Amino acid sequence: MATPHISAPDDAFAGSILLPGDPLRARYIAETFLEDVAEVTAVRNMLGFTGTYKGTPVSTMGTGMGMPSASIYITELTRFYGVRRLIRVGSCGGISADVKMRDVIMAIGAGTDSGINRTRYNGWDYAATASFTLLRAAADAADGMGIDTHVGNLHSSDLFYNSYTDALAVWQRMGVLAVEMEAAALYAIAAEEGAQALAIATVSDHLVTGEQTSSAEREGTFDQMVKIALEAIHNLEGVQPAP
Repeated sequence: MATPHISAPDDAFAGSILLPGDPLRARYIAETFLEDVAEVTAVRNMLGFTGTYKGTPVSTMGTGMGMPSASIYITELTRFYGVRRLIRVGSCGGISADVKMRDVIMAIGAGTDSGINRTRYNGWDYAATASFTLLRAAADAADGMGIDTHVGNLHSSDLFYNSYTDALAVWQRMGVLAVEMEAAALYAIAAEEGAQALAIATVSDHLVTGEQTSSAEREGTFDQMVKIALEAIHNLEGVQPAP
């Protein structure tokens, strides 16, 4: 059924989906990595596609930037289209000294300065964590491809331009690897809807060193991240998704 933000028919999406923020990256994933691809939605130019990877059905769709936008699409995909494995593939800003430019991070969990998960969790603090099944499959896939990764916590921020002067010090003190803007919402919605979720992110800039990558430099590490996600989904084909 079509929703207010997705125009696809009921069976348009695969059970597993890759979620970049940028809808053009969703198109790139579809055209570069998938076979038998069909565009299934384009409402507000938030493009979505379904195809196969090594014979495994996979979809990809943009979510926009930030938790409010991502929450709309993640909720509709899980609640109305039956998507049960969701992997965010995006960028992040490095915080830890152990994290270098273009490194790949897999998020065990995500803290947040947003109030959305407290609203969802009756005013309490919710532990927004990844699906261990997806995390293990992605870690195994990365090892199999010889790609080094970091596994730890992210911080999902509502503010890209954060004026709080002590925010970085707090994140460093708590051992946060990097900051981004969607993972905490993804994990909470997946839990609420009985789905599996994982956030994988590449370091596009570093908040401590001030280093930055160009858009061209980001493409190579984006491809690595997408391959990890696709291999994880492919290797779980036939395994019943459970939260």
